[in-house]
Amino acid sequence: MDQEADEFIPTRKSLLSRLKNWDDSASWRDFFNTYWKLIYTVALKAGLTHTESQDVVQETMLGVAKSIREFKYDPARASFKSWLMQVTRHRICNQFARRKRHPLPQAESCQTTSTPLLERVPDPAADGLETIWDAEWEKNLIDAAMRRVKHRVPIQQYQMFDFFVLKNWPARKVARTLGVSVGHVYVAKHRITRLIKKEAELLERRTP
Repeated sequence: MDQEADEFIPTRKSLLSRLKNWDDSASWRDFFNTYWKLIYTVALKAGLTHTESQDVVQETMLGVAKSIREFKYDPARASFKSWLMQVTRHRICNQFARRKRHPLPQAESCQTTSTPLLERVPDPAADGLETIWDAEWEKNLIDAAMRRVKHRVPIQQYQMFDFFVLKNWPARKVARTLGVSVGHVYVAKHRITRLIKKEAELLERRTP
């Protein structure tokens, strides 16, 4: 295993163990930064507004805080991925129930562009939400890996990768802009891509 990549991320199991200490603000910040976007995006795609989705993030984090001490890592029974999805689903359902009691103002209701997912499927526990969760989980995995790699490699190397791979600049333009050779651009692309892939594999393997 690439030792350089292996140093990038603490195991998710150890992070969850640290979360059982509510006073460990650094671990809670790490957890929030890793998963908030996943929860928010899934809530949006379920048919909630931006404000409601933000509430789902906060309520899910609170739900995790309240139940994390009882959570036991046992892959044979349930993965952390499934457990977090269930916590998130419950908060999404709460938002729809709240909406029925207190309908959205006209301006806010216009934020939803389609029939809410949980209104399209009879059972909120059906495959619809789980399909969205699985797809967004993979995207979130790559995003988290990229964020971690970005903070642990030289700035110029990541800039080369960003311009060349993410922004689709021609290699010569990247080289000219940053004052490096075209060869350096290709080397940076190869190295950063490899590190992101390793980081994503570590996240997937080490997520309880």
